[in-house]
Amino acid sequence: MNASIAVLTGAGISTSVGIPDFRGPEGVWTQHPDQIEVYDFNAFLNSKDAREYSWKWQKESPVWNAQPGAAHQALVKLERAGLLSLLATQNFDALHEKAGNSSDIIVNLHGSIGGSHCLTCGALYQTSSIMERLSVESDPHCHRQLPYQGNMPCQGIIKTDVVYFGEALPDGAMEKSLRLVTQADQLWVIGSTLEVFPAASIVPAAAQAGVPITIMNLGHTQYDYLAQNLIHEPIQDALPQLVDKTIADTRR
Repeated sequence: MNASIAVLTGAGISTSVGIPDFRGPEGVWTQHPDQIEVYDFNAFLNSKDAREYSWKWQKESPVWNAQPGAAHQALVKLERAGLLSLLATQNFDALHEKAGNSSDIIVNLHGSIGGSHCLTCGALYQTSSIMERLSVESDPHCHRQLPYQGNMPCQGIIKTDVVYFGEALPDGAMEKSLRLVTQADQLWVIGSTLEVFPAASIVPAAAQAGVPITIMNLGHTQYDYLAQNLIHEPIQDALPQLVDKTIADTRR
């Protein structure tokens, strides 16, 4: 009988493909605290300079150009084996989508850099199309024609779907994650320090529901005591091994 596995991923799953974490000893914000302003929603709204800096930084960031690694591909394998019921991620690098996990499995708790939207009319954009035009339009605005305004262009500010500081999480993201985690047979936490809330609250919710927990992270977390299985090995090696073992066990 197949198990139902819910997975929560954090920055640690992507460090092996060249994306530094944010809060670790070598993290982006640890080394460069000023870069937190890249994701300051109020600054983005109120300053053209802040918007231009945010867009430029994101285009040049490893987040934008990174490709999925072995750990991401392992979760695709887990889904294709029919074992993955939820892939909730704190990452906004869109690498789970690039790897091939399906959108109905993924919950982007902190949004995704893959899409963008107009803050005025809500028009949706592919971020890649915005990035391609940054040299021409460094402060992207919406050019959607509005029929109810005589087909005049909207001119609203465009931002990525990444959740900035000062913004709420996507509607229903935590609710869906908590529901599916508490219904799962297992919870795997992969590469998360479990310091950021409300995402970290998924772990005690699983424990309260009696769901066995595996935490795979190089460092310790505040919820290690709730886990039945702790793995402190490089994720790009340990996760494919765990997936292969789990799939083999379900086929016996």
